[in-house]
Amino acid sequence: MVQRVGRVEFGVAWVIRNLDGVVAVGLGLTIGMLDVFSDVISDKVSSGATLLVLGTLAVGSLTERVRRRSDIQEASADTRRALEDLAMVRSLSGDQVGDALERARAQTNRWYFKGGTGTYLRAVTLPRCVEAATRQRSQLSVKIEIINPADEQTCAAYARFRQTFARMRNDNAAHAWTADRTRKESYATVLAACWFRQRLDTLEISVHLSSGVPTLRFDLSESCLIVTQDDPNRVNLLVTREQPLYEYYDTELHHSREQARRLDLRGIASLSDAPTVDEVRAVFDEIALPLPSVFSDADVAEIVEKALHAEDPYRR
Repeated sequence: MVQRVGRVEFGVAWVIRNLDGVVAVGLGLTIGMLDVFSDVISDKVSSGATLLVLGTLAVGSLTERVRRRSDIQEASADTRRALEDLAMVRSLSGDQVGDALERARAQTNRWYFKGGTGTYLRAVTLPRCVEAATRQRSQLSVKIEIINPADEQTCAAYARFRQTFARMRNDNAAHAWTADRTRKESYATVLAACWFRQRLDTLEISVHLSSGVPTLRFDLSESCLIVTQDDPNRVNLLVTREQPLYEYYDTELHHSREQARRLDLRGIASLSDAPTVDEVRAVFDEIALPLPSVFSDADVAEIVEKALHAEDPYRR
């Protein structure tokens, strides 16, 4: 019974959609049968009926043409919107990466980073953003997620990852990435966060330590998301804020930070403009991330140099 009702509803709907054609066929069949089997219809009525049928068919044809044109316009609009969305995600290579990061820093009050040790972050992004916020007297929110320098296994795994891609591109610096260097680079980013926090009252900065080995770097500002990687042969991406992918990754980065260990940077001892070895050791003790006992004063001085005078990795 249900199937029969469904077929009836489908048939009625089909007739309504094609009413012009149904009327034309019905008139044509009626006039044709009466004209063949009886003398009731005169030649004038027959001719008039024929014109009526042709007119109905013409109306149906025009209606169908309008319907198709509307469908084509709608499809074209969908295609145009898809192309516009696609244009919001574009690839970056070479100098384009540094240029894109510079534009992203131009007008933003927040910067979220997730990556390995944050070399570019402390070399360029953090000092430039702090400088702009100081000049504009505006608030700045920075959230950083890097690998945990206290996790020796993670640091060793990240060093192997960097070495692999360095060898693939015949980079002589392949052996420069060791577990020891990885730990110092990560400690340097933590120290840089503490140092800049004390120099800008409107800076809200947090550092989150992860035990995972990231293969990509994420830099998210108010205007866009930039995804980069160590292999120069692969594509880097820029996603504008209007693109849904921006919101997806904003949420993803938030949940990633929630699962990492957050350092408490409040109430730490003051760091001078050129932090001493004793100041640095004291700060790391206060944030419950003590430096390894095997680190000499020279190692600590190296961390200070990396924290406050890091080289821009994109500079050619």
